[in-house]
Amino acid sequence: MPDTAQVTTSTDGRVSADAPPGLEGVVVAHTQIGDVRGLEGFYHYRQYDAIELNRRRSLEDVWHLFFRGHLPDRAERDAFTREIAEHRVLPGDLTPFLGQVAATDPFDPMTALRTAISFTAQRSGFRSWLDISPEQLYDNAMQISAQTPVLLAALYRLHSGQEPVPPDPDLSAAANYLYMLSGQRPDAQRVWALERYLVSTIDHGFNSSTFTARVIASTGADIGSAVTGAIGALSGPLHGGAPSRVLEMLDDIGSPDRAEAWVRAAVGRGDRIMGFGHRVYKGKDPRSALLREVADTVGGPTAEFAMAVEDTIVRVLAEEKPGRALNANVEFYAGVVMDACGIPRELFTPTFASSRVIGWCAHVLEQVSGNRLIRPSARYDGEAPPQPVPPAD
Repeated sequence: MPDTAQVTTSTDGRVSADAPPGLEGVVVAHTQIGDVRGLEGFYHYRQYDAIELNRRRSLEDVWHLFFRGHLPDRAERDAFTREIAEHRVLPGDLTPFLGQVAATDPFDPMTALRTAISFTAQRSGFRSWLDISPEQLYDNAMQISAQTPVLLAALYRLHSGQEPVPPDPDLSAAANYLYMLSGQRPDAQRVWALERYLVSTIDHGFNSSTFTARVIASTGADIGSAVTGAIGALSGPLHGGAPSRVLEMLDDIGSPDRAEAWVRAAVGRGDRIMGFGHRVYKGKDPRSALLREVADTVGGPTAEFAMAVEDTIVRVLAEEKPGRALNANVEFYAGVVMDACGIPRELFTPTFASSRVIGWCAHVLEQVSGNRLIRPSARYDGEAPPQPVPPAD
């Protein structure tokens, strides 16, 4: 496959272009939701710097920005918060089904969440957006975004032999998630730390899962199908599955004095250093810088260890792989922050999904507003057809 796009004419007369591997650098859609400028180490949500938004606004405010196109005033914020609370309530007869999903062995929370989302969408009567009004589609998007963390917490508790904890309408989205997991009202610092992580991961350009959601939506499928497919894409270790692996790496390193030898040995074996490097960012990942601040504020031995190891890894990678900017990405401190908030490791990637679902749904709403079926071409490079079909033995 060529490394750059090459315009050609196919045998049936269609003009096409060979895209680079992974569609890198290929513009496949126009969006007003946000973008990533990798060379600058910058990303934005609509017209606002995503990091500045994170420092100054709540998850609910940013959610409103994604769904309504602008930041809310006080009255809009109150109304939107009530709307979220109303949509969090699960269908009353859903718990037995969730119990069956949670009882599967082995239990994988990401797979369980994908199954629960699909069933909940079917149970709620989600239909093709071609057959419903824009208002109904928006309502579906609000429901699936609000219920994803509720479903995730319920599945985890049921698997642990505990009853689900209903969401509290008086708690924020971040506080509710921690409350539904533990059954106890969380302290303000943990809520603040988790909210910073959740806001930082709502959207990030045309990543694999967002593109998946838009491809599925372009077919006219219901929004539940689009989110289910996006969860499948996010479950891959090369996309959303790294935060827990970072903590496993830290466990393996053991102590700061072992970091340099560990990294040099890993590089020598050709192993991937989890939580370092990024497909888009060539310098520092701004989300990692923000979450390092959060980890430092929350404190604790894991945070201190992670910061010491990060500095060593960056130095060693600069020596071992000169010319390549291999800095910590969002996954490196994501696991540290979630661990400090009391979230189990097996829920790290599903927790990522619980915020990214807002971005997925916003992209679905945008896709259908001016839809064209996403239908690229592939260039066949097998044996020249038609070959004679050999007779059967």
